[in-house]
Amino acid sequence: MNQPIHTGDTLPDGTYQSNLPQRHRIGRIWKRLFQASTWVGILALIVLILNVINSTFGMIALENQINPEDLAINNIPIEQLHPVDLTHILKEHLSAGLIRRLESDIPWEERSRDNLYDLVMTRVVEPTVVDTWSLYDSIFHREKIVQEAAADHPNAALEFHSWLDQDFLVTPQSPNPEHAGVRTAILGSLWTIAITILFAFPLGVGAAIYLEEYAADTPLNRLIQTNINNLAGVPSIIYGMLGLAIFVRTLEHITSGAAFGLVDPTTANGRTVLSAGMTLGLLILPLIIINAQEAIKAVPGSLRQASYGMGATRWQTVWHHVLPNALPGILTGAILAISRAIGETAPLVVVGASTFITFDPKSPFSKFTTLPIQIWQWTARPQDEFRNIAGAAILVLLGLLLSLNALAIYLRNKYSTRF
Repeated sequence: MNQPIHTGDTLPDGTYQSNLPQRHRIGRIWKRLFQASTWVGILALIVLILNVINSTFGMIALENQINPEDLAINNIPIEQLHPVDLTHILKEHLSAGLIRRLESDIPWEERSRDNLYDLVMTRVVEPTVVDTWSLYDSIFHREKIVQEAAADHPNAALEFHSWLDQDFLVTPQSPNPEHAGVRTAILGSLWTIAITILFAFPLGVGAAIYLEEYAADTPLNRLIQTNINNLAGVPSIIYGMLGLAIFVRTLEHITSGAAFGLVDPTTANGRTVLSAGMTLGLLILPLIIINAQEAIKAVPGSLRQASYGMGATRWQTVWHHVLPNALPGILTGAILAISRAIGETAPLVVVGASTFITFDPKSPFSKFTTLPIQIWQWTARPQDEFRNIAGAAILVLLGLLLSLNALAIYLRNKYSTRF
């Protein structure tokens, strides 16, 4: 039986004194505490985003290694030169090895004028960022920045710069922060997350169905359930060590692609996208199992009994009634698991993610890097410009995470309305 609510006390003189105002006052105090905790979390998130934006945009001092006016031919500026003249400038100023590499990529005759002009600007003129300022300083201390730039870098051009632009998204990595991009890291993250989902989602949901619908209450099954709950709290670096031992070393013949005759010539061992995806799959597997179990438990038992009463087998009941009703909750758990996996760094470092790579992953057996690895590598560099592009990469990672979560939420809501 429920205990009655104590609403007052009887005083010694026999009168009754209600304590309802006191209970309301305590309730208002707890409400304000809960509101305060919510606002603290929101403010922390806002401060984080503002700090990233502060590094991504701002004033820069740009200084050319060669004055573009010195490259004019017959007083014709390089903006108006013929492709033949632009090719001549490149061959005159670049090393023979670089000329051969550029020609092997695309022959000079097949390059457009715009492409040749871009090469002249990036390889010969080579504008270099010699100083940077944050967005806050660029807005509120602009005059001071102009004075500092004039004193320290008299030959540099001062301009407002966004480190996050279209070129940043489609350009591969580069040792020069002005030309570095995140294309290879984005593709590596998408490959890794795709393999992670394909590996962990069906396995996790299958395990949850067995534990909830088929497994008997035995000591062995209780031990399995306890271990699953404990594995959800294991540090991610431990999963990295597990992935290194199993997928990279023990199963190297498979994860490198040698077993299928698909060995990537740039891959010498099992440190591939496949190993990384399966390692992250092990990381999020306990989360998917636990959330799927809770979603299956939430399906009313009367639905199962009604299905059995109509002559359905256990599998027919699970497939046609339990899973459709539990699917929104299962997808919610998958959203949380993907959010954790896409931001992981430690296990990928252990299984061999590259910190510098200039070619795109083209198969599960390719070498790879991911956005968190790239951000970590850039923030460790001493140059200020790398911290600027790290801020831009963080915004790209947040955008990718929000996009994947939005897709998962859309699927969850779609199945919620259908069933």
